[in-house]
Amino acid sequence: MQEAQQAIERLLQYGLGHRLFDDWDLDYTRNRLLELFGLEEPWITELEEPAGSELREPLDILIDYGYAVGLIPDDSDTYRDLLDARIMGQLMARPSETIAAFKKTAREEGIEAATRNFYALAVDSNYIRMDRVANNIYWNQATPYGEMEITINLSKPEKSPKEIAMAKLLPPPVYPKCQLCRENVGYAGRVNHPARQNLRVIPLELNDEPWLFQYSPYVYYNEHCIVFHHDHVPMKLTRDTFKRLLDFTAEFPHYFIGSNADLPIVGGSILTHDHFQGGRHTFPLEKAPAEAAFRHAAFEGVTVSIVKWPMTVLRLNSHQPDVLLDAADDLYKKWKSYSDPEAEVLAFTEENGQTVPHNTVTPIVRRGADGCYEMDIVLRNNRTNEQYPEGIFHPHREMHHIKKENIGLIEVMGLAILPGRLKEELGRIAEILSGNQGLYEEVLAGREAALAVHTEWIRDLVAAHGHGMSPEEAEALLRNEVGLKFSAILEHAGVFKTTPAGREAFRRFVSAAGYREA
Repeated sequence: MQEAQQAIERLLQYGLGHRLFDDWDLDYTRNRLLELFGLEEPWITELEEPAGSELREPLDILIDYGYAVGLIPDDSDTYRDLLDARIMGQLMARPSETIAAFKKTAREEGIEAATRNFYALAVDSNYIRMDRVANNIYWNQATPYGEMEITINLSKPEKSPKEIAMAKLLPPPVYPKCQLCRENVGYAGRVNHPARQNLRVIPLELNDEPWLFQYSPYVYYNEHCIVFHHDHVPMKLTRDTFKRLLDFTAEFPHYFIGSNADLPIVGGSILTHDHFQGGRHTFPLEKAPAEAAFRHAAFEGVTVSIVKWPMTVLRLNSHQPDVLLDAADDLYKKWKSYSDPEAEVLAFTEENGQTVPHNTVTPIVRRGADGCYEMDIVLRNNRTNEQYPEGIFHPHREMHHIKKENIGLIEVMGLAILPGRLKEELGRIAEILSGNQGLYEEVLAGREAALAVHTEWIRDLVAAHGHGMSPEEAEALLRNEVGLKFSAILEHAGVFKTTPAGREAFRRFVSAAGYREA
């Protein structure tokens, strides 16, 4: 109990030091924490060592104590996270106060200062778990399309089999409807839904509609934000989508923003709630050069370029957002109905007597140093066939041992988000390449379940490199191999390939859309 009392005082000093609450809120916040943990009085002796900068240790002490006194039923990551958010929520200002502070800073110091402070709040309140994000494995990878970024995501804790079984017994969620809904702010969470007492959001107006702005708890890049509709409405790409993206970059010129596609296979993981992702990061796609530039007589001042990239990207540039909006909407409409059987592109197919659409786009908007608006429109098609039942323009099966999920917005831009399982699997493969022949024989015999998906790849690696590499050489080789596979995965997802025939097909579409080479 005394440890818990001391931890509360250390946590209070942390909150004051990081401006989670004001001096006048100190007694009030202390009393809320005492009530939460069933303590009648605080620690009244001066702390033996300075407090205020360290969060993890006092927070862990309080979570341990919370488990001991029955605040959570199990000492698992999931339940610890539920109590973690509950504790940190006690230290934070009400949502209206956070919104007022954001608007005041934006008005007096500018929007960059406002987002910088709001991001710091998300980190300091432990909503963004930087201790976990730091565990992610990251490297840059040279490819024929420039340097790409590769990450193995370890920041999202896995659920235990017991928790998974419990979650299956729960009824489908009714409230909040999904993890993007505004009702998550302050929500206590449950075993199949994260706690969000330490979440805060900022209201926005995009295209004369109510939207909200927050940061992602699992940041994949600097200031990774989510912009989501005020209401639980499904994703649908229309002219309004492009207008919302342009409106956002008018208000947040230091951020990019993009939308996942709105069809299965090529879309994002959440299609039930309209949302975008943005942030302050220069992605590999942004650095990719243009191969050819085009203009359209109807859209004066707009340049459209074919981008040198494994996926199929058209880049639109203009200082006039209204004209750019018209050009983007026109291209999108023409793409939705465009077919080129020679390139395996069919806009529609007939299935069970219904016409099924297949063409959509992944749009991304950013501002240049001179204020110019730049929009990348990535052409997507979600058709399947007998050879590629998961998707013709989707990671093919020979790549599924590395990644088989949808290629979403972040990966389209050249940042790979690879599954956490790869950390251990690549480590075991490195052992094989650096001398563990017994493990290799176990893999070939089918007795290593975790490496079974990699069997053919391991066989090829051993044939090319043997078992005599040092551990460091094996790790470097595997990172290079994985990085190049990611580049190849993006090629699979490209509608018009980077081959001469593919580029010719790409130009056919640009020409059919009314553009002529500049």
